[in-house]
Amino acid sequence: MKIISILLGLILVQAVVIGQAVGPQIDCPENLFDFGDITEGEVVTHEFEIFNSGDEDLVISQVKASCGCTAAQPDKDVLKSGESTKVNVTFNSARRFGTQKKYVYVFSNDKINPQYRLAFTVNILKKDEVSSSTIDSPRLAIANKKHDFGDVVEGRKVDLNVQLKNNGSKLLNIEEVKSSCGCTATLLSKNELKPGESTNLKIELDTSGRKGRLSRTVTIHSNDPIEPQQIITLSVNIENGKS
Repeated sequence: MKIISILLGLILVQAVVIGQAVGPQIDCPENLFDFGDITEGEVVTHEFEIFNSGDEDLVISQVKASCGCTAAQPDKDVLKSGESTKVNVTFNSARRFGTQKKYVYVFSNDKINPQYRLAFTVNILKKDEVSSSTIDSPRLAIANKKHDFGDVVEGRKVDLNVQLKNNGSKLLNIEEVKSSCGCTATLLSKNELKPGESTNLKIELDTSGRKGRLSRTVTIHSNDPIEPQQIITLSVNIENGKS
């Protein structure tokens, strides 16, 4: 009887230890995002924040997006317990209409969720469904939406000035400028532009602690009713060496 009690006690202790050994655990508090209504042809972007809520290092091996969208590899692919990183997802609505639901899969060493699914929804309106009132409206024009810095030695900071112009007939308000991890964007002069006015956006990319081919985005939110979100895509090839 005594031996049985001891055995039961050992089994109980082992169960508790196993129950406490969580291992790496991927988590995203907001794993479903809704873009709402957008106009056909519009490109939208969103950052999903990924956490390691486990007690061992979480290793992200791959990020894969379903047809119609792209997902950038996160800035960090190894997360210690409590650390986080961001997965930047871009969706191009060209030649698509109606309600869409797309998925992004994050592959990691999480034994319970080795293939973690993120999702977003969007309702795409045809251009002729957009109210005619948008004709008499502000329109944001971006001089350069894609830029390749080429080969850059690791540790250097590279920058770019991009002209933003109001090609519409009403006051344009630049409401927010968001950059993905590793770069900063600063509106130099003004965020309200009268018809025909322009301003410059300075973008700086820090290559410290990075290597290889890198892609980052800057998203500009405005009161342009046709393209309320516009994206500038930056790319660079970071080489080892001394600056």
